[in-house]
Amino acid sequence: MKQKILSIYERLYVHYGPQHWWPGDTPFEVVVGAILTQNTNWGNVERAIRNLKTAHALSATALHTLPAAELALLIMPVGYFNIKAKRLKNFIAFLVGEYKGSMKQMAKEPLPVIREKLLSVNGIGPETADSILLYALDKQTFVIDAYTKRVLSRHNMLDHEAPYDTFQKLFHDNLEADVQLYNEYHALIVRLAKGHCRTRPLCPGCPLEGF
Repeated sequence: MKQKILSIYERLYVHYGPQHWWPGDTPFEVVVGAILTQNTNWGNVERAIRNLKTAHALSATALHTLPAAELALLIMPVGYFNIKAKRLKNFIAFLVGEYKGSMKQMAKEPLPVIREKLLSVNGIGPETADSILLYALDKQTFVIDAYTKRVLSRHNMLDHEAPYDTFQKLFHDNLEADVQLYNEYHALIVRLAKGHCRTRPLCPGCPLEGF
């Protein structure tokens, strides 16, 4: 299994090259993007983040004082904006309450501790928590999303309905625990799923064709 996991990475990296993911000027912006991107595409998230920047609201201090209704209007492009405004406010309350609004302070926490704390925040599930941990805090955890499940299940490595932790364990058990490797690998899977391993797969020309 280890060789399969490494072979997939090598094929994708040779085919696509480095992905430089996750987009964001600061760790805080990465967190906001991770929460807003739930059930929407990245283009919508970019529009919402531009709105926040234009309103000078892209900081823990600004979002902490901004009424949820006003925040919802700013992030409207992402859809489910009232729900996501509440989720974002929940995270900000956590960040301010636990770490005085400091991402640097939050990053000092050991991985198991901060992951458990993030999962206790209403609206943050395993995928969002791990995205925050890996991309904003440089913690060694592999992000599992719908794309990852689709690619691995189609190549008969795991059942699509297997639990999140089972998919994650596959990567943790068979890869070196390295932030950059986890970052790049997940980004490459996303690239593959958007280009070839779609809901209706486009197999000709896929870098994993014949794998």
